[in-house]
Amino acid sequence: MKTKIKLDANLTPYPMPMVLVGAKVRGKPNFLAVAWFTKVNYDPAMIGVALGQGHHTNEGILENKCFSVNIPSTEQIIPADYCGIVTGNKKNKSGVFETFDGELGAPLIVDCPVSIECKLVQKVELPGDLFFIGRVKAIYSEERYLTDGKLDLQKTKPFLYTSPDKGYWSIGSRVGKAYSDGKKFSGRPKKAG
Repeated sequence: MKTKIKLDANLTPYPMPMVLVGAKVRGKPNFLAVAWFTKVNYDPAMIGVALGQGHHTNEGILENKCFSVNIPSTEQIIPADYCGIVTGNKKNKSGVFETFDGELGAPLIVDCPVSIECKLVQKVELPGDLFFIGRVKAIYSEERYLTDGKLDLQKTKPFLYTSPDKGYWSIGSRVGKAYSDGKKFSGRPKKAG
């Protein structure tokens, strides 16, 4: 039998999608690089983002009751990373990206392959973070990022963040089909070898 070893609970051994969370803070667009992003409800569509309690972006989310989640491509790693290492409290990040306003007034990034506008529905206070849950009001993209009317990962080229190595990784090739491959399971667990 293989031996498992116990690791540090804060190790975060799985890849996380990199996004740029946007909000208007004191009337100016501000973006923060975030890896703690997830879908939290199917219908209505809701997503959640966890931001450290001291982040400048939080002020804009709470003030305007809306935010954006922008999915950058691998070509945007440098400005995206910049938005994670520089705070809006000290640097004006409104000129890093060309922006447009959505229906709710949240700033969205023109050059990101996918931009999602969310209405704030709940804030959960955690020991070190604020978890913002937003209802998806609109998703914006371009025809060039679609295949058969659906977003195509090969075209949008999102990237992932890994910890503790602090690495950015591109997404590779498809390795399976959800809700299909499991039908081949024989019901017998594989023996550890």
